[in-house]
Amino acid sequence: MLKNITLSAEEEYIEKARAVAASENRTLNQVFREWLEQYQARGNASEEYKKLMQNLSGVKSGKAKFSREDLNRR
Repeated sequence: MLKNITLSAEEEYIEKARAVAASENRTLNQVFREWLEQYQARGNASEEYKKLMQNLSGVKSGKAKFSREDLNRR
């Protein structure tokens, strides 16, 4: 379900943003929806990263030692 909201910004920025969106064959509304989706996903990504780090906290990297030649070998 889509919900209408009202935003305010400098008229100059709105016009320039509309021109950029139009050059990409999109509307400013489409661009805003994409931005909103990405913005809210940042919080989820942060939580997922924290969970991953917690899950990996018990993993040991081992005691292997590598020489410079080993590391540069392809």
